[in-house]
Amino acid sequence: MDFLTTNTQYQLDNSFDGTNPELNATGKEVIVIGGGDTGTDCVGTSIRQGCKNVVQLEIMPQPPMERADNNPWPEWPKVYKMDYGQQEAEATQGADPRSYLVMTKEILKDEDGNVTGLQIVDITWGKNDQGQFVPQETDGTLRTLDAQLILLAMGFLGPEEKIIDQFKLDTDTRSNVKADHEIYTTNVDGVFAAGDMRRGQSLVVWAINEGRGAARECDRFLMGSTQLP
Repeated sequence: MDFLTTNTQYQLDNSFDGTNPELNATGKEVIVIGGGDTGTDCVGTSIRQGCKNVVQLEIMPQPPMERADNNPWPEWPKVYKMDYGQQEAEATQGADPRSYLVMTKEILKDEDGNVTGLQIVDITWGKNDQGQFVPQETDGTLRTLDAQLILLAMGFLGPEEKIIDQFKLDTDTRSNVKADHEIYTTNVDGVFAAGDMRRGQSLVVWAINEGRGAARECDRFLMGSTQLP
């Protein structure tokens, strides 16, 4: 986020004059760890700042080219696609910058503390003794990638547990607080959940939408009725 917000603010302050902020990817080998919208923005911004090359690492497998049997319509299609960042990388580098089923082992640096590369290993997903799916390293795949800039764009793993434990809130299998959309009530009377805490990682427009909805239901709870939309 420091990389993206610094770049945006610099461009706004300098009228998009073609220069780059102090924190930039210009001439560097860049590694982006993580997918999603933030990872795509990091890839696209690195390309536009004139990086030497950019690699994007994802711990999850590559999505199928067509819908899987367990992803029927009208569910959102979980299929392979390239967003604008990957498209720009393909246009400049000749290929999709993403590598799938890869896990970071260590960030490497020189004597002065400057980043020099990344150690990674291939993984597969399998169940542990508790029946949970966890990454399992593939023997003989440890290797090093050179990099002078490493950007962390790793996904949201769930809400903080402290407040959930304090209120004794019920959670779903993804550790999010249980509360139905448009209702937002939890198992505890007078406690409401919305946005990322309820639905998991998503876009800010959903946070705004659910924040308004939760305010409406809080008003209804306190007043007995509501005129809020």
